[in-house]
Parts: sequence; structure tokens; C-alpha cells
Amino acid sequence: MNAQDRMMSKKWGIFNHFLYGSERGYTRFRGDDPDEMVKMAEEWNEQVDSFDTDKLAATLHEIGCGYYFITVMQGTRFMIAPNVAYSRITGIAPGEGCAKRDLIRDLAASLGKYDIDLYLYYTGDGPHFDKIAGPAMGLYEDYEAGIHGKVDRNFVENWAAVLGEYALRYGSLVKGWWVDGCYAHLGYNNELLSIYDRAIKKGNPDALAAFNSGTASFVNDGDDTPVKWFENEGFTCGEDNDFTYVFKTRFTDGAQNHLLIPLGDYRDGNICAGWRNTGVRRSKEYVADYIRKNNEAGAVITVDIFVDQHGNLDPEQVEALKYIGARIGE
Repeated sequence: MNAQDRMMSKKWGIFNHFLYGSERGYTRFRGDDPDEMVKMAEEWNEQVDSFDTDKLAATLHEIGCGYYFITVMQGTRFMIAPNVAYSRITGIAPGEGCAKRDLIRDLAASLGKYDIDLYLYYTGDGPHFDKIAGPAMGLYEDYEAGIHGKVDRNFVENWAAVLGEYALRYGSLVKGWWVDGCYAHLGYNNELLSIYDRAIKKGNPDALAAFNSGTASFVNDGDDTPVKWFENEGFTCGEDNDFTYVFKTRFTDGAQNHLLIPLGDYRDGNICAGWRNTGVRRSKEYVADYIRKNNEAGAVITVDIFVDQHGNLDPEQVEALKYIGARIGE
């Protein structure tokens, strides 16, 4: 069974945003105060250490999903596992940006007990909001100051060195990577994205990769049809805000069709505000039928849910997900 067939055989999975500050709402921490950064690093390591991977894996098995995504990082300096290349390039000591615990390896071990595949979320803009890590890596943005960085080969090669170290360490334990923030307006093209793709393949030649250029409706001027952004993508990023688009075919230009959608309820009427939120925006019956329709077309659906820093899921979502898993498994 090749990697695309394996992904399709799993039918659906779960996405977990796990970031520093996520319990208080995601904030762009820029690294202004050294003393504050020490405190934040301590809090980050406490958060990573408290994540119960066995409990999470058991719950995922109970609901019947086939794979699981977790964020390695997003925007800030904080990573969920050690990385020598990251410390070398940024000058940030181990444990002060990269967590001391290797949460990725522990997750792989826990998920492996139930044959649940592990996928990782990475980004194309790195720690771009951090005043130390961003410039050291080669990309820094400060919207308030009017600084809008763009990627170049130096940044991409630095950031790919971090990615490649992770890929080599975990090998076939990681089945694929969903790489966010690979926007054309940042300067991305096939040549630069191929550097990340090669880094991913170093550890696992069969690993699938997808590079996100934005929600489908944003990329296609209101058309929700998912796109294949990078020429060698193994699956479509398919970021969307609701369970509405239904595929008619399994592939888009050779990429396994896939959608990532938040289950969490809307907040303040904002359709984009459902990521990592509690509650259920659509009925369990609706979501189950929606996933089944896409599965019948050969597509795969990833559902973003709320998971707290200890590995606990929202009880309302667990109830809905159990129904969804049973319905899809019929």
C-alpha cells in the first residue's frame, strides 16, 4: 500500500493546535523582555511535560479516527521537541525555545499502540514574530512597525535544516507534513518549496507533504475548490472554514484530495473563529454524512478540535466524534 492509499484507507483524522499561550488564546509573543522569555520558556516546558500522550491516544482510539495531526510550532519561538539546528541558527539555548521533552516521539509511541498514524503541522514562515529567532532564521515580521518580511533562499535553507533534523529523527513514524504559510505573496514558488520537500523526504521517502497557500476560497477568489499549490504535493492542504465542499474525485493533479475543517462552534459570528474551539458547529449527523460523502469520492477529511494542554478533549466534541467514528466505520 503506498502512502496515498494508506491515508485514504484511514478516511478521517483529528487536528490538534498545541501552541504556547493556547490556553489563554493565541498571542504573538515577540521576545521583548529577556526575563519574560525565561518565564515563558518555563511555562512552555510545563505545558509540554503535562501533555498525556497515552490518554490522548486512548481517546482517539475510542472515537475511531485513523490519524492525528499536531502543530510543531506556529509563529513564535516555541517548538514541541528539541532541535539542534534550531539552537545553532537562532542562538536560543535548548529548552528556551525548543521543549526539553520530545513530545513528537512520545506521541508516536502512544498512537502506535492503536495503529493511529501521526502527521505533523509545520510552517513556511518559521518563528517570524519573534525578535530574536525571526531575524536569526532570516524572516521577521512586525505589523505594528510596518515590517513585512519575505522569504529568500537563506531563510528557507535555515528553516529546512530544522525540518530536516526532525524528519531524519522520526523517519517513518511520521506519515506526512502539513506546511502552513507557504504563500506566494511571501515569495514562495516551486523551487523554494522543493527544499522543504527534500528535507521531509530525507527521513521518510514515502512521507506525504502539503504546502498551504491559504484557504481555498481565498486562493480561488471565492471558489472553495481545493488547490494543489506545490507540483509534488502528496495531498491537498484543503483548509476550509466549514463542512460544505464535497469532492467529486479522489485526486487533484495527482494529489490525494483532503480537507482540514474546524469542528468548534463559531465565536462572535466569525466563520473563521472555530479553530481549536469547543462545541460543535454542525450536528453530529451532518458531519458524519459529510465525511462519508467525501470518503465515497475518495477524499479524506481532517477535523480540527479542542484539546487542552493535558491531552483532554471537549466532552461535547467527544460525544459527537464517537457517533461520527461509528457512522463512518459502518
